[in-house]
Amino acid sequence: MRIKDLFGRGRPLFSFEFFPPKTDKGMEALRRTLAELSVLEPSFVSVTYGAGGSTRERTVELVANIKNVARVEAMAHVTCAAASAHEIGLVLDRLAAANVRNVLALRGDPPEGESCFRQPEGGFAHANELVTFIRSRWSFCVGGACYPEGHVECRDLAQDLHNLKKKVDAGADFLITQLFFENEVYFAFAARARALGISVPLIPGIMPITNVGQVKRFTSLCGASIPAPLMARLEAVAEDGEEVERIGIEHATQQCRALLAAGAPGIHFYTLNKSPATRRILANLLG
Repeated sequence: MRIKDLFGRGRPLFSFEFFPPKTDKGMEALRRTLAELSVLEPSFVSVTYGAGGSTRERTVELVANIKNVARVEAMAHVTCAAASAHEIGLVLDRLAAANVRNVLALRGDPPEGESCFRQPEGGFAHANELVTFIRSRWSFCVGGACYPEGHVECRDLAQDLHNLKKKVDAGADFLITQLFFENEVYFAFAARARALGISVPLIPGIMPITNVGQVKRFTSLCGASIPAPLMARLEAVAEDGEEVERIGIEHATQQCRALLAAGAPGIHFYTLNKSPATRRILANLLG
């Protein structure tokens, strides 16, 4: 099933993002998480690449397993980082052979230890180039990323939006947003995107807050912001893990309810390979 065919069926899409663990112990923990979340019948799950494509092999294996063994629709992240067009083509061939029908086309992060992205020899500099390449030879449903507060390397919102339009014009079927914690950020971004002629579905990306230090690191890396009142509540209980998680689940539940009520096509959860917070949020939404 191609993800683009799931839209417009009268119900929102709920999806989860995972990353390939580097150890066998981590993989076993992820299998438990997948089992716990699969009973919620997600519309699809996605699996990331590591920085610089460092988990490429595990990504392909994990996506194929989710699709063909767990029988859950799966989407593989594919990036431009540290790979030539030929090498990316081999990965896409393997995914197609494994009956995977969905990919998320990304520029990708720099390899570990490097501070900026460098175009690989024989490869691509931008995600729109990768989308064009995928469209030239394969029949995947292609998703893309978007940044309601601007890409961390492009804080000019107008320019970032024009860059996004190139990606959509190249053939992206839908977009998933970077995490955000204030819904007005999403709605303002969606209005700007529609005004520019971007008409594909815009799926909000939500990350349940379970650790104060962790969310600070993530937002500093991706350029997202946390509303001051929410941060004040979190910092006041930063040493109480259960209370932090309770506040995070409460806030994410409120976010999701308001987003769906206003017509968002679904919610994509950044799970960090853990299930409890996501399960509780979905229970709140569906209960």
